[in-house]
Order: sequence, then structure tokens, then C-alpha cells
Amino acid sequence: MAEFKEISPDAPAGAKLLNWVDNRFPASKLYNEHMGEYYAPKNFNFWYVFGSLALLILVIQIVTGIFLTMHYKPDAALAFGSVEYIMRDVPWGWLIRYMHSTGASAFFIVVYLHMFRGLMYGSYRKPRELIWIFGCAIFLALMAEAFMGYLLPWGQMSYWGAQVIVNLFAAIPFIGPDLALLIRGDFVVGDATLNRFFAFHVIAVPLVLLGLVVAHLIALHEVGSNNPDGVEIKKHKDAKGNPLDGIPFHPYYTVHDIFAVSVFLMIFTAVIFFAPEAGGYFLEYNNFIPADSLKTPLHIAPVWYFTPFYSMLRAITGEMMYALVTCVAAAAIFTVLKGRLAALLKGAIAMLALLLVAAMLVIDAKFWGVVVMGGAVIILFFLPWLDNSEVKSIRYRPDWHKYLYAIFVINFIVLGYLGIKPPSPVNERVSQIGTLFYFGFFFLMPWWSRLGTFKPVPDRVTFAAH
Repeated sequence: MAEFKEISPDAPAGAKLLNWVDNRFPASKLYNEHMGEYYAPKNFNFWYVFGSLALLILVIQIVTGIFLTMHYKPDAALAFGSVEYIMRDVPWGWLIRYMHSTGASAFFIVVYLHMFRGLMYGSYRKPRELIWIFGCAIFLALMAEAFMGYLLPWGQMSYWGAQVIVNLFAAIPFIGPDLALLIRGDFVVGDATLNRFFAFHVIAVPLVLLGLVVAHLIALHEVGSNNPDGVEIKKHKDAKGNPLDGIPFHPYYTVHDIFAVSVFLMIFTAVIFFAPEAGGYFLEYNNFIPADSLKTPLHIAPVWYFTPFYSMLRAITGEMMYALVTCVAAAAIFTVLKGRLAALLKGAIAMLALLLVAAMLVIDAKFWGVVVMGGAVIILFFLPWLDNSEVKSIRYRPDWHKYLYAIFVINFIVLGYLGIKPPSPVNERVSQIGTLFYFGFFFLMPWWSRLGTFKPVPDRVTFAAH
């Protein structure tokens, strides 16, 4: 048992109370480790506010969600009416509902920007691989949370969107139909589906999400934050052991984040009060119509933050499968002929490629669409081992790397836009090219990330006081 710390009898009441708590719970220790004595690089820029904003939105979603569950009825006959009751009769119910629905879109905007910052500055590189993996797991849990929450208003798009996505699981060979039945809890999306989605949305997934967020922050504070230069600030320390290129997170970056939070809340409230539907992107107009299992909407599409992946799903047609088979065969032939591998390993790669090609030709394209959609997220987990660049930060990479990253972002946005639009021959072809580029960006990264002339990385961070 640890010894209690004594304090002067003449100390202020607040100090006495803090000492009493510290002797029973490490409040000061946790504060110092994660705030007061946690040194962050002094050259953080605009891109480093989105992690704090994501944490703020998580709190907003949990608080507004608690108030919504007080009036919501997870019943197929009552769900839509209970949402209307919240909007029309519950005092300030419309504000709580719009905060929650706008918060969902804001969450994904902030998380996408946070992930792109990690991509730009190499925040997934050693020793931060685990931070990145926890972050990708948070993104995956967030997608599950958003998908399940999207069904709860029980509008037309909620109902039919869930119907389409759940039916995709039926395309998995052997276990697909049983898996889809297990997810739905019935042969069609109905009351059982709504109840289990409500349970997962309100209890199960938020618990996983909170656990992952805590793990993400603990891993971050264990190895320290990355910075725009990709330089490790722990290399140079003063006599006290503090990084020379670091400053305490509090008060410097708490003030930095408070300013970002203020700007964010102004934009957030403007959207809530003046454009909560955001032209049908945040809240689709079809979702203001009660779910009708006998009336299919003309065009079914998920919410905007899922549409890049939905676009990749739709891109996988029978014709596209031949292009994918060609890519797999070419990659296998190149690896066997040019790779510096043992003969046994080359034989294993050739055999695996042959089996994969055979499976791609035999199994329905719908299944491979599901694989591609899931693979587009799963591949992010492997980013720390795909990037073989000499440097972490985009600042010291060849200029054409910056253009490649810019094309990647534009491609992702275009895929998102095409996922919202109805299918057409032109949209299909563009989404197929975009899908190939998306996966090519990652699969070829071990090769292209080494190319070009890299700029010398400074030994210390570059920083100008302002």
C-alpha cells in the first residue's frame, strides 16, 4: 500500500481536498501525464485540431443521444411517429435531433480530415503504428454506429438503405443467407431488425467506441505526437528531461484547441439553425416519409459519408471482374519473375494467385463488390507497412508525391459524389477507374513511395513564433 502524502495544516482548503483525492486516486498524476507535463511538438499547425474536435463531437453525440432515447420508441409501428413527436412536441426536441443528425455528418468530416492529416505527415509510421490501428478501428466502429443509427428514424431511405446493405451479406458464399437472416432477425427488415440495431447503436457500439478512443489516446501519449516535420522531439532534451522542441499541452494547446472549438461551434450551429438537411445530404428528403415496404424509392443511396465505398461496391460488375483478374495475374507474374524471393515462396504466390483468379471467375461479382467495399476500409490498417518512404512528412518528399495525394483526395470525393447519383454507364465507368486508382494507390505504395529525390529532414523541428 502506498504511503499517504502529508500536507501542511495551513494549506488552502482546495489544496487539502486535492491532496485527499490524490491519496486515493491519481488525479494530479493523470493530469500531469496527459496535460500539464505532456510535451507536444511546438510546430503544430491547423491540421492538428481535428482530433480534439472529434472528441468534442463524440461528447455531443452521446449527450444528445441520451436525450433522444428518452422519447424514442424502437418499434416499427411507433418509431417514425416518435421522431415526429420529438421534433414537434418535445420542448427543444427539434434542436436535440438536429444536433444529433448534424453531429453524425460533422463527425465524419472531422475524422476524414484527421485521417488525411495522418496520411500527409506520416503519423502511422514507427513508433505510432498502434495509434493508427486504433484510429482505423475507431473509424470502423463509427461506420457501424452510423449505419445502425441511420435505420432508427424508420423513414423510406432508412428502411430501404438497410434492406440493400443487409442483403449484400447474403452474397457471401455458404454462410451469406444465414448471416443476413441473423443480422435482420427476420426474413425482411422489420421490428426485430429495428430493436437489435437500436441496442447496438445505443449500448454495444458506443462502449466499443469509447474503449478504442481511450486506447488511442493512451497509445498517443505513450509515444508522443507526430508533427508536420516528422521529427522525433524526444531526441533532444533539456537538463530536466523535457523535449527542447516541445511545449506543455496545457495551457498552450488547450488554448489552441479552444479557438478551433469556437470556430467549429459557430459553423455547427449555423448548419443546425439554417440548413440542418444540408440540401438533402445530411438528412435525405425521402427520410421524412414513413417507411413503406411496398413502395421502393426511385433511387436508393446511403448517406454521403458512406458513398465513396458504396460507389466502389457498384463499380464491381461482371465486366470489371475481368479487369481485376488481369490485375491479379499481372501482379503475380511480376512478383514471380522480378521478385527476389525463394523459389518455394514464388511457387506459393503463383498457386495462390491461380486459386484467387479461379474464385474471381466462378463466384458472383456481387460478392466481390462486398469484398472490395470492405477491403477499402481494411487496407487502411496496413498503411504503416505499405509506406516505404525514406521520410515521414509530405514536406520532405518529392513534389510529385503531393500531386499524387491531391489526386487521391479528388478521386475519393468523386467516388463519393458518384455514390449519391443514380447508376449510369458513364458513372459506372468513372467509378471503376476511381476504384482501381484507390486500391492502386495503396497496393503500389511499397514501390512508388521510395521513388524520387527526397529533401533533407532537419534534426530539429522548424518553427517560427507567431
